[in-house]
Amino acid sequence: MLRLNVVRTIKDMIRITMNTTTPVTYLFVPADRPERFSKAAGSGADIVVLDLEDAVGVDHKAAAREHARAALASGVFKACVRINGIDTEWFAEDCALLSLPGVAAVMLPKAETVEGIAAVRAARRIVPLVETAKGLAVARELARCAGVAQLAFGSVDFQQDLGIEGDGDELLFARSELVLASKLAGIAAPVDGVSLAVKDLDVVSSEALRARRLGFASKLCIHPAQIASVRAAFAPDDKAVAWARGVLAAAASTSGGALSFEGQMVDKPLLERARGILSRAEAAAA
Repeated sequence: MLRLNVVRTIKDMIRITMNTTTPVTYLFVPADRPERFSKAAGSGADIVVLDLEDAVGVDHKAAAREHARAALASGVFKACVRINGIDTEWFAEDCALLSLPGVAAVMLPKAETVEGIAAVRAARRIVPLVETAKGLAVARELARCAGVAQLAFGSVDFQQDLGIEGDGDELLFARSELVLASKLAGIAAPVDGVSLAVKDLDVVSSEALRARRLGFASKLCIHPAQIASVRAAFAPDDKAVAWARGVLAAAASTSGGALSFEGQMVDKPLLERARGILSRAEAAAA
């Protein structure tokens, strides 16, 4: 009956996709709440994350795993799975899900060792959650592991681990280190942590914009209402797009080298920035 109910829920979905480009939004949904799977899939999130870890109580772990198994084996549902940590009693059984056809990625919490990444390498795409001091200390090693697509920042747990109060400048070093580690490893820019504000979308927008300015490519979301605000914050605004088009048009009419555009000297780094802006704008419009 459990499997049948989940499959019926899944079959009611209109669109279930996972972006093939670098995702902007990851939306968590508790795996013990299958009635929410359909809404999550239709939320516009780039990736739905079936959460077997923090969002699921101890007494519901087994049921959550079975709900996830039924959905991921259905053939019509693709999602990332946040499994329980490598040091927990649920890790091995959670890993047994990773061969199911619907598993598009695995999110590993409390990622702290290369061995932990290797333990989930059956997944096609690995997103280690850096949320401890030890994890941050080895972030550059984690980013270089085979299968790692992006690092993600577990900012709330990181604050708790280090006794940090505040999510702004207090976490600037940690965020910048994840951006640097990702760049050095040649992988996509990282995923920023969640915004705990659900109804205050101005806060969500502000925190997403900060993440983009620091070099992040994506953000974790805990509610469908956050998706549009995060997506808008990561998309270039009209002024930036107009500047990028103007710069590239001016460059196309020159023989190369530096040029002047709107009173500003433009050389190779700014040309690359302009191309990046247009690329992000095209992805946001897709």
